[in-house]
Amino acid sequence: MLQSENLGKDLIEHCDVLIIGSGGAALSAALKAAAAGLSVLIVEKSAWLGGTTAMSGGATWIPANHHARQAGVEDSPAEALAYLRATAPPGWAESEDALWRAFTDSAAEMLAFVEKHSPLRFALTDEADPLATFVGAKRQGRMLAPLPLAASVLDKFGHFKLRPSPLPQFYTYHEVIKHDIWHHPIGVACRLSPQLVWRFARRLRTKGGAMVTGLLAGCLALGCRVVSDARVESLLTKGSHQVIGARYSQQGKQIEVRASQGVVIASGGFEGDAQRLEQHFPGAMDYVCSPDSNTGDGQRMAEEIGAQLAHMDQANMGGAVPWRYLGKPYGLSVYFHYEPNAILVDARGNRFTNEFTFNLGAVLDARNEQGMPLHLPAWLVADSRLLQRSPMLRLTALRFQNWMIKAPTLAALAAKLKLPHGSLDATVNRFNGFCQHGVDEDFHREQSAAHGEADTRFHGGLMDICQPPFVAVPFNRSFLATKGGPRTDESGRVRHRDGEIIRGLFCAGVAMANPIGTKAVGAGTTLGPNLTWGYICGRTLAAQSASLNGSEKSS
Repeated sequence: MLQSENLGKDLIEHCDVLIIGSGGAALSAALKAAAAGLSVLIVEKSAWLGGTTAMSGGATWIPANHHARQAGVEDSPAEALAYLRATAPPGWAESEDALWRAFTDSAAEMLAFVEKHSPLRFALTDEADPLATFVGAKRQGRMLAPLPLAASVLDKFGHFKLRPSPLPQFYTYHEVIKHDIWHHPIGVACRLSPQLVWRFARRLRTKGGAMVTGLLAGCLALGCRVVSDARVESLLTKGSHQVIGARYSQQGKQIEVRASQGVVIASGGFEGDAQRLEQHFPGAMDYVCSPDSNTGDGQRMAEEIGAQLAHMDQANMGGAVPWRYLGKPYGLSVYFHYEPNAILVDARGNRFTNEFTFNLGAVLDARNEQGMPLHLPAWLVADSRLLQRSPMLRLTALRFQNWMIKAPTLAALAAKLKLPHGSLDATVNRFNGFCQHGVDEDFHREQSAAHGEADTRFHGGLMDICQPPFVAVPFNRSFLATKGGPRTDESGRVRHRDGEIIRGLFCAGVAMANPIGTKAVGAGTTLGPNLTWGYICGRTLAAQSASLNGSEKSS
C-alpha cells in the first residue's frame, strides 16, 4: 500500500517501487512490478505523461514474438542474439553480450505480458530487418506497432494529460508505411477518410499515443499512483551502495519517497542539457526532437551517488526539419533525405555517404582522433523537383523562411553555403554521371532499399540534379534521444564505479547505458528494447520482493 505522512515541512511517502519517468520503459517497469502485487509510484517531471514514447511513431522491434509465431514466421532468441552480435560496433560484445542475451530472452515474454495485463494490442508490419546481409536477420516478423486504442480506457481513472504528438496521430504506423502519406497527403486522407472520421469520433489514439494510453491504463488498473509536474531532484541513500528512495518537488513542496524495494530511473535522455550534449557530441547539430524535460536528471542523480556511466556518446539521431511544438522551437524527425535527386555533402562540398544507409546517424556522428565530427557541417542538396514531390517540405520552407537556401546555379548555391569554389559543381556533375548509368560508383546507393521495400515513404534510385533553382538545407545531427547513462547488469541493476551493484537502484530505456547504441538494428530498436528493459527491471524487483517475503516467512 502507498502511504503518506507529514514530518515537519516535508511530506514522507512510502511505496515498494518508485519509477522516475512515464515513457515506455517506465510504464513497462511499473506494470510488471504492480502485477506482482508491489505498490508503485510513478513520478513524471513534466505536466505531460508519456515522454518521447508518446510522441513516437510506435515502431517496436521484438524478436521471436507470438504474433510472428502465429503468422508462421520462424524466429528464436538465439537468431536475434546472433543478429545483434553481428551488427554491433567492434568491441561492444565484451561489455554488452550479457545484456543482449537478456533482451533477446525476455522481449517476447514482455510483449505477451503487456498484452495480457493492459488493453494495448500490437500487429506485425511487413518490414524486414534492415541489415539484411548479416547473420540472424529476418525478412519479417520482428517489427510491430500498436493498433488504435480509445482514449476512453483512461476515463474511469481520472484526468491524465498525455503528451501530444508534434503531428496529428490520425494514422497508424502501418498506414504511414503503406500509403506514402509523405508524398500524397491529400490523396491518402481522402482514401482513408472513413477510418479517420471513425477514429476521431471514437477518440482513438494511434502510434505512440496508443502505446502510452494502453500501458498507463494497465498500470492504473493495477493500483499504480501517478504524480506529474513533479521533478525528482536527488536519490536517498544508505551508505555508499544502497538507494532507499528519492526526493522530489511539486508545487513548492518537498516530498521524500521511501521505496522499500527500489527506484527505477527511466527519465529519458540528456539531449535537453545543452552543456552535457556539447560535452559528448561536439560540433554542429540542428535540432532536439524530444520533450524539453529530457535534461538528464536521471544520469546526473546516478552519477552523484557513484554510478558508473557509459555510452554517453551514443544517441538516436538523424536529420530533421524545423517545427514548433507546444509553442516552442522543435525539430521534427522526418525521412526527407530518401529522395532520388538529393545528396549529402560536407563542408568541402563532397559526398561522404550513401544517403539511403539505414544507420545514417552513425555516419553523421563519425569522429576523428580528436573526437570531433568528420563530416559536419553537412548539407542536403537537391533541385526544384524535390519540393514538387514533397508537400511537407514546401510547407516547412514557407513556414520557416530562413531554413532552405535557394540559388539559380550550383555555383551560386555553393557561395551561399561557403563551400570551396567549384567543389559542389564537381560533386553534382559526378553524381549526375552515375544517374545516367544507374550505378553509384562511390557508394552504390542504387542497391539500397532504405528501411525496406515495405516502407513506401522512401523513394530510392538515382535521379540527376539539374533543374533550377537548386536548394540546400542543413543536415547535421538532430537528437531523438541520447542513449548513455548508468551502466547496468543483465537484471537492470545499476553498477557503482567500483563495479559493485548499487542495491535498490535500477535503470531502463535511454536513461541507461543502452546496449544498442547509435547503430540501430531496426526501425523499432529504441521502443522495443526500452519496453523490454523496463520489464526486466520490474521482473527483478518482483523476484527480489518474493525472495525477501519468502525469507521472512521461513524465519
